[in-house]
Amino acid sequence: MNLLDRITSNPLQCGGRPCVRGMRIRVTDVLELLETGLTPAQVLEELPDLVAEDVRACVAFARRRVEHPVLATT
Repeated sequence: MNLLDRITSNPLQCGGRPCVRGMRIRVTDVLELLETGLTPAQVLEELPDLVAEDVRACVAFARRRVEHPVLATT
């Protein structure tokens, strides 16, 4: 399984926001826990339905979003 395949989006779930493996755990939920200073291991304790690859997938997803090129017209 590709790491980013763990991130899903369903317009009928969580307002279409990216979630982990179809669960109601949003990518932003994981990122917020990391932002507050929790380690990936602590995130897994807080969200026991996740595995380490899910946390890595959230970070990879966010990185790709930030790196995505933006085309500007002049």
